[in-house]
Amino acid sequence: MTEEPRLQKTITRIDCLIIGKTLAGAIKSIYHVQGEGVACEKRVMDKACWACITVTEDTYEKSVCAGFMSIMRYTCQQNTSGRYLGMTVPIVTVVRTDDALSRLSREVRLAYCLPSCLQDQPPLPTDPDITLETWPATVLHSRAFTGPTNEETVLHEIRALAEILASPNLLVSNTFVIAGYTSLAATHRHNEVWLLERQ
Repeated sequence: MTEEPRLQKTITRIDCLIIGKTLAGAIKSIYHVQGEGVACEKRVMDKACWACITVTEDTYEKSVCAGFMSIMRYTCQQNTSGRYLGMTVPIVTVVRTDDALSRLSREVRLAYCLPSCLQDQPPLPTDPDITLETWPATVLHSRAFTGPTNEETVLHEIRALAEILASPNLLVSNTFVIAGYTSLAATHRHNEVWLLERQ
């Protein structure tokens, strides 16, 4: 991958090791299911390049909408190639909570996994707030849920997954990922909450 010192970096902090499943024409999974349970699933996620933006608005919902629109503009020609890049799923949102898992931080980080054909030479964003980041492989635990992703439902799903796992020494504390596979306007939305294992 061509190195761009200003915009591309390798993330080594544990709270940023979020890798997803990409859809580029045909579905190409970049994770491997390691084990399945009734309530959650353990996955090994491969290394990939993501376009990321951090947003801080008054509410979680406003931050997600603002970040998503910035990512969409990057995929729709606001990049150095000047062309449409194609959409992948999921779009992931990194959130932080307080120790009681009762409140979300206002700072929200959205990320879009570049299509497989662009992983080696990703077009640079023209928006200086968007960075290209190479995230290494990691292990995560995932729980699916449906419906809207507002602060109330996100906190409910975070607490449900944390209760199921109950392994604070093995997992990254207070950092969770919300993965969205369907449009924000969809009636029946497919979402997941992820919790990362410590490296």
